[in-house]
Amino acid sequence: MDEQEDGPDIDALPFAAPARRLEPTAPLCWLRAGLEDMRRAPVLSLGYGAVMALLSALIALLSWRFGALGLYLGLATGFLFVGPVLALGLYSFSCQIEAGRRPVPGYCLREGGRHLKDLLIFSTVLLVIFLIWARAATMVHVFFPVQGDYSLRDLAGFLAIGSAVGAVFAAVVFTASAFSLPMIMDRRVDAITAVITSANAVLRNKAALLVWALIIFFCVLLGFATALLGFVFLLPLLGHATWHAYRDTIDASAWPAHEPLPGMPAADHR
Repeated sequence: MDEQEDGPDIDALPFAAPARRLEPTAPLCWLRAGLEDMRRAPVLSLGYGAVMALLSALIALLSWRFGALGLYLGLATGFLFVGPVLALGLYSFSCQIEAGRRPVPGYCLREGGRHLKDLLIFSTVLLVIFLIWARAATMVHVFFPVQGDYSLRDLAGFLAIGSAVGAVFAAVVFTASAFSLPMIMDRRVDAITAVITSANAVLRNKAALLVWALIIFFCVLLGFATALLGFVFLLPLLGHATWHAYRDTIDASAWPAHEPLPGMPAADHR
C-alpha cells in the first residue's frame, strides 16, 4: 500500500515533534547502548565503519591531489550525499536490534533507498550551508598577516576569527542534523519537519547536546589521530548511539511508522 495514500492529515500534525528533557549525562547512556548494538552486530557495524573510513580517506586524497576543488567534490558527493544513506543503514541496524530482529545489510540499504527523496533534500540543505561556510572561510583570510615574517601573535586574530566562524557553522549543521535523519528513517515525516524537530530538541537540551557534540568532536579528532583507522570503530559507534539519542529525546508518535519492506528480517528469539 502506498504510504502517502493512507497517511495522516498533514494539517493536523504538529509543526515539530516534541522533545523530552535530558540530563547532561544522557549521551553516556547513548554510547553504552550503541556499544551494545555493535556487540550484537559486530561484523555489519565494523563493515560499515570500514566503508566510512575509506570514504574519509578518499576525501583526504582528493583534497591532497586537487586542493580545494577536490575537497568540495569529495564532501559534496561523499559525506553530504553518500554519508546520510550509510548513516541510515546504521540506524536501521539499531532499529532492527531494538525490535528483536537480526539485522541484514540488504534490508538496511533498501530502507535507505526508500527515503532517497528526503535524503536528497536534507543533503542539499547541508550542501548550501557548506558552500556558505566555504565562502565565509575565504573571507576570513583578509585577517591573515600580510607581511612575510609573522609570529604566532600576529596569527592570533586570524585563528580566533576563523575558529569562531567555523564554530558557528558547525553548530548550525549539528543542530539541523542531530536527530533529523533517525526521524526520517523511523517515521513518515518530511525532511524540513525533521530538521525543525532536531533544532527544537537541541535548543531545549543545550547542556546534554553540548556534551554530545564534544564527544563527537573528540571522536573525530581521535579518528584523524589514528590515521583514519579509528573511524572503523568510532563511526558505527556514533551511528548506533545517535539512534538511541533520537529514541531517548524525540516523541514522534504523532507520525505513523513506515510500513515494513518485503524481506523484513525475522525476529531473533535467542
